[in-house]
Amino acid sequence: MKRITTLCLLATSFVAAHADSFTDVARVRSATPEYERTSTPRKECSSEWVSETREVPAQRQYGGAVIGGLAGALLGNQVGKGHGREAATAVGAVVGALAGDNINNSDRKGYVEEVPREIKRCRTVDDWQRRLVGYRVEYDYRGQQYSTFMNENPGKTMQVRVSVEPVN
Repeated sequence: MKRITTLCLLATSFVAAHADSFTDVARVRSATPEYERTSTPRKECSSEWVSETREVPAQRQYGGAVIGGLAGALLGNQVGKGHGREAATAVGAVVGALAGDNINNSDRKGYVEEVPREIKRCRTVDDWQRRLVGYRVEYDYRGQQYSTFMNENPGKTMQVRVSVEPVN
């Protein structure tokens, strides 16, 4: 019997030590939105056209080399006998082709032209945005003023949890 009585007293003391809580309504004085600034980097590119000069070489003419080679071969063929004549013909053709090409293309010059060219420039720009993170809420409950942070605007009133706990 003593055991049952002791257990009942212990259970009663645990219930008494446990805090009771209930919900009630408080009046909202203000709900101020709070924002945070976030940066999102993005690439911004622009292009512009500039004139660029470049030298265009002249077109080579090969008629002088052909005529000079034929003339040199004819002259080389007049010199020597046997295999010496063949060698003189070959040397005359080569020397004549070089001389004819040099004479024919010595006065040819290239020209300079303006060529448009696109230049693309890119840079990284921070794109700043404001994002709502919640509300700083000021409210009154039973003559006392309180403050809290909430995800949503509560309106004119809000529910509060009230805990009652005995003082030991």
